[in-house]
Amino acid sequence: MEVLGVDVEQREQPEEAGADAERPRPQPPRNEDPGIQERALGAQRVAGEGGEQPRSGAEGGQHPQRAPATPAPLFLAGGRVDLPTLVRTFTVLANEAFTAVYGATLLTRISKEAPGVRLRFLAESHVDTPALREGVADLELGVVDTRSPEVRIEHLSDVRMVAVVRSGHPLLRGRVTARRFAAAEHLIVSRRGRLEGPVDAALAEQGLTRRVVGSVGTFPASLFVLRDTDLVGLLTSQAQPLATALGLETFPIPLDLPPLRFGMAWHPRHDADPAHAWLRGCARELVPAEGPTPAP
Repeated sequence: MEVLGVDVEQREQPEEAGADAERPRPQPPRNEDPGIQERALGAQRVAGEGGEQPRSGAEGGQHPQRAPATPAPLFLAGGRVDLPTLVRTFTVLANEAFTAVYGATLLTRISKEAPGVRLRFLAESHVDTPALREGVADLELGVVDTRSPEVRIEHLSDVRMVAVVRSGHPLLRGRVTARRFAAAEHLIVSRRGRLEGPVDAALAEQGLTRRVVGSVGTFPASLFVLRDTDLVGLLTSQAQPLATALGLETFPIPLDLPPLRFGMAWHPRHDADPAHAWLRGCARELVPAEGPTPAP
């Protein structure tokens, strides 16, 4: 899941997109029969999916502890969930830029419609784990690149990367060509610490190279570095409000880069879960279905 969002540099479009769009690779499933049986009885398996409590080191690749199951929510006719009485904790896997831009809106809506529901946002890790399959997360939002047949993926929006610099940056004086863009010093966002990506490949097609002076793990962190230097960074178009809030300037990247496919993913065990379907609906309405911005 690199959004707001992506690892920006193996896709820089994810890698420079949102801190890695590389997603966990599926592993052999654990015993999922209990979850199936519980759903057949009308109970919601909170402990199995998204009801897990991360322990220290969980972001370093260790598996979070499972939390005790919570009472099953009340359902109305037609399989609809009674939101005012729903008590549940959902875990959402997303990069920090997405959470920073959309987190407040999502939390506000959920607290109004279902005051007994809590959201636990988990940041993307440099270690790939099958978070959806193992129940570490209920929903993933971002550039989802897993090809596992056991993961549902819904495309929500096409977004492009934009360049971001401090106000008054020399690049803002005049037209930004590929050559001028390459001549600047760059900062990359990569949760794996990569120092090159799709931007470098696109520059190479024009016989150009750029100097990358370093990388940071998240987009929000990169913006503070860019604010105080003459470095050039990348950001997804969705996350432009973060740049604006810090007084930074954005402009189109003078290269032909494909758009990023932003979406959400979940495990099929949640297909028949009305509460999870409601959460997906909230996320679906949250993300603007913007089309790709014209390439420069």
